[in-house]
Amino acid sequence: MDELDLGWDDEERPSRHRRSRAAAGRTRSRKKGRGGRTFLALFISLLVFGGLAYGAYVGVDRVKDMFTAADYNGGGTGEVTVEVLPNQYAADIAATLAEKDVVKSAKAFIEAAKKDERSKKLQPGFYKLRKQMRAADALSLMLDPKSRLVNKVTLPEGLTYQDTFKKLSEVTKIPYEEFEKAAADTKALGLGDVWFTRQDGKQVAKSIEGFLFPATYDFPPNVDATGILKIIIKRFNQEIETTGFIDGVQTSLRISPYEALIAASIAQVEGLDKDQEGIVRVLYNRVYSGKFPCNCLQVDSTVNYYLRITGKGAKPSTELLNSELHNKKNPYNAHDVPGMPIGPISNPGSSALKAAINPPKHDYYFFCAIDTAGNTAYAKTFAEFEKLWEQAKKNGVK
Repeated sequence: MDELDLGWDDEERPSRHRRSRAAAGRTRSRKKGRGGRTFLALFISLLVFGGLAYGAYVGVDRVKDMFTAADYNGGGTGEVTVEVLPNQYAADIAATLAEKDVVKSAKAFIEAAKKDERSKKLQPGFYKLRKQMRAADALSLMLDPKSRLVNKVTLPEGLTYQDTFKKLSEVTKIPYEEFEKAAADTKALGLGDVWFTRQDGKQVAKSIEGFLFPATYDFPPNVDATGILKIIIKRFNQEIETTGFIDGVQTSLRISPYEALIAASIAQVEGLDKDQEGIVRVLYNRVYSGKFPCNCLQVDSTVNYYLRITGKGAKPSTELLNSELHNKKNPYNAHDVPGMPIGPISNPGSSALKAAINPPKHDYYFFCAIDTAGNTAYAKTFAEFEKLWEQAKKNGVK
């Protein structure tokens, strides 16, 4: 294409050569600018994508953790004891295991428990495990009975403190004498002064008898006699609070909790659960109504208790000697001494404790086991009682 004539003289008009060089310079400048920006964009892109790649590489474990629970790979080392409490959920157990470094994460144990139906059968108690275990292995070990540290003892209702100490000693291998020694300080075990105060002014037996609540216990490993008795007393105090025993006695019966506990301990050994309320009312009628001779209990169970704790052994009522019934050296003599005896004669359970604070109102002063099954019948007078006793003997009661 021809150049356009802009009206310049030849001398004024830039030569084509000069114009070409100037244009080339401008062109090179433009090309150089575009090339720098392109290179910078490429460099930044490399940094961004490189950074993402590095971040992805470094964050693999973190991303994996979003979808899978952190877990150990091996079977663990060493030993650690873990306690599973009653009514705990899998999440609670998992948290304990993670805290003790048995498993790497609570989530891993929860997932293992979900996959294993046997986890629903996991029992409360103490387990010997290892640190840093694969969660599934930890669960399997807890489901193995051999891993459970069993110090389970069942204390039935009505045992004396001596029988209780014997059972505890048999299972825990702690000497009987250690329990006797630990039982001497009732306050240190958790029993307050309210339990050793009487409204009738009589002497109090500073004994642990009556407070060894009947239940099934799982004691921790390596616990001593004092620790075991504290656990039992704690359970007793829980039962007392649940039943409202202290308030119930003081407001409705207007006697001391200790006297009511003595009544419960007698009812426990004298009758079946269903009859204990009626028996307690007979005891209260005899002692507190002022209408019974000498306000004495006149029950043989207190005599037999004294024979037991002094190593002589209990006897059927028909075989008790007059000297045993009226032994003045017996602090549990209920035939000649008015009021409740010096202390409880057994360790009562829930039924007897409830009976002691909620006995039905009736005017019976006598009760009798009417058959060998232990069912109780009641009488208002001694003549009526004698008829019941004759019937009982015909039924095989001794």
